[in-house]
Amino acid sequence: MKKHFKFSVVSIAVSFFVANQAGAANTWTEARGDAMGGTGVASAHYGSGVLMNPALLARSQPDDNVTVILPTVGAQITDKDNLQDEIDNINDKVNYYDDVIDNLTVGDILANPLGSVRQFQGAAKDLADELDYLNGKTARATAGAGLAVSVPNDVLSVAFVAKGYAHARVSSSIDQQDIDYLRGIQNSTVRAGAVAIDAAINGSDQITRNLNSTASGKAAIVSDYGIAVARQFDVGDVPVSLGVTPKLQKTWLYNYTTSIYDYDSSDWNSSRYRNDDTGFNVDVGVAADFGENWTVGLSGQNLMSRDIDTRDIRITNGRTGEVVSYKDTYQIRPLVTAGVAWHTDLVTLTADGDLTETKGFKSEDTSQYVGVGAEVTPLSWLAVRAGFRGDVKGNNSNVFTGGLGFAPFNKVHVDLTGIYGEDETWGAGAQLTMTF
Repeated sequence: MKKHFKFSVVSIAVSFFVANQAGAANTWTEARGDAMGGTGVASAHYGSGVLMNPALLARSQPDDNVTVILPTVGAQITDKDNLQDEIDNINDKVNYYDDVIDNLTVGDILANPLGSVRQFQGAAKDLADELDYLNGKTARATAGAGLAVSVPNDVLSVAFVAKGYAHARVSSSIDQQDIDYLRGIQNSTVRAGAVAIDAAINGSDQITRNLNSTASGKAAIVSDYGIAVARQFDVGDVPVSLGVTPKLQKTWLYNYTTSIYDYDSSDWNSSRYRNDDTGFNVDVGVAADFGENWTVGLSGQNLMSRDIDTRDIRITNGRTGEVVSYKDTYQIRPLVTAGVAWHTDLVTLTADGDLTETKGFKSEDTSQYVGVGAEVTPLSWLAVRAGFRGDVKGNNSNVFTGGLGFAPFNKVHVDLTGIYGEDETWGAGAQLTMTF
């Protein structure tokens, strides 16, 4: 039995996007829009709009130059059950229970039966209490990153874009028979003594084989590498922009499922639990300007559906000998989002809404998001932003967002984002943009 049961969903998700250039609930991360409720389909600037709506690439002004985002990053965690602290607690209980079992000897039990048995009962009680609390608990995290080089042109605007998004979910599946077994030791001195002597004679495996609770860590990282092209047309008196991003799509899936008593977050990246897949996909978008102040947009991300299976992890139940299979499927589906923005030199008001559900692992609930946001630019180099983002399906946490943007000399732009919401949801993001 390992003496490690530590997993921080934050560290897992953040390490994913730092290592793999992979947050948001969307398939993109963009600090300005994330601070405005996760919006941007109609309100993003041409240099960053390519991350969410390639049509916005064609909405540059005559004096706009090459724009480079290097990079944009963000992460968000939801941990309403305070799993990070509770996992530390159960780690202590597992270690103590393990030590008590390993140190049991027939001589000690015969020499001090009451003391040895009571210590054993106390350890069993503490572990059973923690398993009771952890039953069914989950924590989630998302992360994202992106790079973009946008080159505006009157004929055809072009951009190179690399972006990625990741989400991880850790959950516990507590076998009620584990709790019943431990409570039996806790509540019966006779039973505890018999189990202790059996373990002392035949080894601690006599006990640990009766504990079959599992912990599951699932994660997906999707990275896109594409070339976006966009052009603006006049339809009557309405400027309409169209854009498309054909892209190479690389996906990594992690299905780390193991005994809860052997869980070690450093094993997440083991090849035993990881597989990957490469394919092609495409994003499209349209945007239209109505007068000087109104823009509407429609974005379609990942128009080619893909189903990717995780590795099939098999665990043997120590009590029954039954082999249990743990497998899931990650679903990449079209995400269609509509947006509208009202903008002046001083104020931008915007709203986005998903017209399709957000997919993920087949075993998880779907979500569908709406967001509203505002930006005030009191000074040419300073922007203040705020927003709200909610899941109309009610399966994910609603959040309030805010942020600041700094643009000294209008050449270097630094954008910062903060996120806070229900169910102990926290997040942050940052973006560096340069124009030439």
